[in-house]
Amino acid sequence: FGEKGVVDLFVGLRNADDPRFAHPDIGLSAPPFVMNDVIVVGAAHRTGGRPRAKSNVKGDIRGFDVHTGELLWTFHTIPERGEVGYETWLDEGIEFTGNSGVWAPISGDPELGLIYLPVEDPTGDYYGGDRPGANLFSSSLVAVDVKTGERRWHFQQIHHDIWDWDVPAAPVLADLPNGRKIVMSVTKQAFVYTYDRLTGEPIWPIVERPVPAGDVPGEWYSPTQPFPTLPAPFDRQTVTEDDLLDWSPELRALALEATKGFRLSTVLYTPPSLTDAADGTRGLLSLPSSTGGANWEGSTIDPETGILYVPSRTQLQMLTLAKNPDSDIALSQGFGVRVPRIQGLEIVKPPYGRITAIDMNSGEHLWMIANAATPERIANHPLLEGIDIPDTGVPTRSGTLLTKTLLFVSEGNGTADARPMMRAINKQTGALIAEIQLPANQIGLPFTYEHAGKQYLALFVGGSGSPAELVAYALP
Repeated sequence: FGEKGVVDLFVGLRNADDPRFAHPDIGLSAPPFVMNDVIVVGAAHRTGGRPRAKSNVKGDIRGFDVHTGELLWTFHTIPERGEVGYETWLDEGIEFTGNSGVWAPISGDPELGLIYLPVEDPTGDYYGGDRPGANLFSSSLVAVDVKTGERRWHFQQIHHDIWDWDVPAAPVLADLPNGRKIVMSVTKQAFVYTYDRLTGEPIWPIVERPVPAGDVPGEWYSPTQPFPTLPAPFDRQTVTEDDLLDWSPELRALALEATKGFRLSTVLYTPPSLTDAADGTRGLLSLPSSTGGANWEGSTIDPETGILYVPSRTQLQMLTLAKNPDSDIALSQGFGVRVPRIQGLEIVKPPYGRITAIDMNSGEHLWMIANAATPERIANHPLLEGIDIPDTGVPTRSGTLLTKTLLFVSEGNGTADARPMMRAINKQTGALIAEIQLPANQIGLPFTYEHAGKQYLALFVGGSGSPAELVAYALP
């Protein structure tokens, strides 16, 4: 296999001979995917909010023979001249732009022989003036023949991504009770894009709708973006005055005051703005953020009922652009402008983390719950004294595990508010059945196994100040 059991993945990278890529920002963040005797390897790049350059190595996806390590095929997520999608790059930016890898896990259907690639955005995350055009196959779900690497179908879920809303999670495959074979992609902007696994045809219409253009010099803006008509978004997608805290007149006034000097993303796909915009604003307060909505923890589906369970987070992000003197890209993520708070409180209403149940037979939401109780720093906050507030949840990456009878939800990393708990939830109603405290925040996703006639539930935990551990619980 390979050379003495090793295949060097740096060999064969496009742009690898370019002196700008002597130390290319590329690696792996998800395990290789093995199906039908082919090893499929994705590509992860350094976080691109403040890229070191407007150029980078391209995130090609490759298939290798599982027995010999021989390279079987390469799929160009950034097309070469003459390939489908090349025409969506409007100037020479396609030659030097990199990224557009697949850092999330890959999924596949062995019977159809298709793998499903959740492709990320190109260089850089928040400024695309050097890469005008829709930029296929970035921020797309692409179905590829696992034996040949040939594209069977694709759907671009964001045209010209300048929000870092790349496709973050492993696509979920399901055979619905009605016989339909589907693949679902949950996204940072809180959509569930749903397709026929074989053809890529949307299960429910996905319509192109006009979206606002910005005023950042040199940027190219897509006039439309694709909006699924079903299911409805599973998390908040805008920031308006109606979304601000209003539990008391004082809180309302403080929240309104905190937003002064910033633009609000009152409609989805409001573009990032400058730290020194002409209107005097210093950036855009955006929901969702680049961490979701959904993220790498993805979602889980009940194969018997067709109900999808999606964990998500609601956390404001400051989208602001400034010149980076250490890079040749015109603009990159600005630093020094923080999301405003009210004495430590979020300025928007909760829940800040949630679990949503969606019937994928109909596309309708069944229930939504906060993913956790209210943290003590909120419950005991002086500004909230005497105010009865609902469970706020926490903006953490909640891992889910579905069994025949229960949905297990754990509090993951991503916030200091997480009081590490694992909860058993009624799948049909969202009601809390039981909970147990964990020694530290969950890392990754929980799993279950059976040994000697006993069922166990296990997960990795750890974090700042806590050692990494594997913890297992025996079920009664």
